[in-house]
This record gives sequence, structure tokens and C-alpha cells, in this order.
Amino acid sequence: MPLRAATSAIVGGGIGQADWVLNFTVEPTYDRLDPAIHVDDVAGAIGLTGRGVGMMTAVDVSSYTVGADAGAEVVATTGVSRPVWAAELHEPLDHAAIAIPPGTINIVAFVPVTMCDGALVNAVATLTEAKVQALAEHGVPGTGTATDTVCVLCPTSGEEDPFGGPRSLWGARLARAGYAAVAAGVERQRRALQESGS
Repeated sequence: MPLRAATSAIVGGGIGQADWVLNFTVEPTYDRLDPAIHVDDVAGAIGLTGRGVGMMTAVDVSSYTVGADAGAEVVATTGVSRPVWAAELHEPLDHAAIAIPPGTINIVAFVPVTMCDGALVNAVATLTEAKVQALAEHGVPGTGTATDTVCVLCPTSGEEDPFGGPRSLWGARLARAGYAAVAAGVERQRRALQESGS
């Protein structure tokens, strides 16, 4: 069933209809510069058709974590081995010349009410704030990674909710669910690193 989506994903980014959302694992040394073609190839191989949202991560996507709060649902794959501070760089990067390793925190969220465009954009910001809060409170030295992606999904019809901020009903629920998912992901990665002796 198609949903409305607002996403920062490199493939399918923006606001529009999403027939599917795909989050798949790539090698830590991934350096392809044709993500749209790559996502189309992977989506086609598993039978996905229509307009979709494509995300990639160096994290094993089977190690996803979830958060839920009164109907708001969030799934996250959390890789924080390469955290960065959002305002740390003083000069823009030439992304065509520099391959950024995909450490990556990918967040996919769903609310069961239709949101207007502004509320969807605000919900993306709210989830990002919740992610940063989870990282800060769990000792990660950064606001995320250089390749993080957020996708918020909602139904395509119904009365539109005009709010998605952290003090709105659904924004607050998304924030709590997003915080829980990312926090669980940080702890899961930390345990895995300890068990591997890294």
C-alpha cells in the first residue's frame, strides 16, 4: 500500500509517494557514485516496483532496532563507528572526489495519521533531534554520521495533521520511539564490539 513519505534519502528523497522503502547493507569500503542505479538494481532483483526510497548502510540490517509509542513506530539501523559533529567542517566537501565511508544511522518511521508537508518536514527534524539526544546521552562523540538518513511515512489520505514538532502529539510520540530505537542500536553495536574484542 503506497504511503506519503518525507525523506532525506539519496534515492527517492523529498516528499512524495513511496511504494516501498529499502535499507540494505553495503561493504564498509563502498565507494560507488551511482546510488540510484545501485538501488534500482537491488530493488528490481527482489521484485520491488514503483517509486521507492533507497538507503544504504555498512551495518548488518538484520541488527535493526525498534521503538514504538502509542502508534508511532520507528526502525533504525545504527552504525556509529564514524561519528561526526554536524558543524565541525569549515569548508564544503567535494563529494565527487571524496568517498565518505558509510557508517550510517538510517531511521524509518511511521505514524498512522496523514501529515501535511510542513508537519512531515518537522517530523524529520524532530526525529533527527531525538537521534542526537540518544547519541549524546549514550556517550557517542558526534551528532550522527556523514551519511545518516531519515524517512517518515504516513497514510496518503485523511485529515491532515498540521504539526510534527516535539511538543505535538505525533511528533512527541515519534521522538520517544526514535530515541528508543537509536539508543538500543548504540547499545547493541557497543555490545557487539565488546564481544568481538574490537
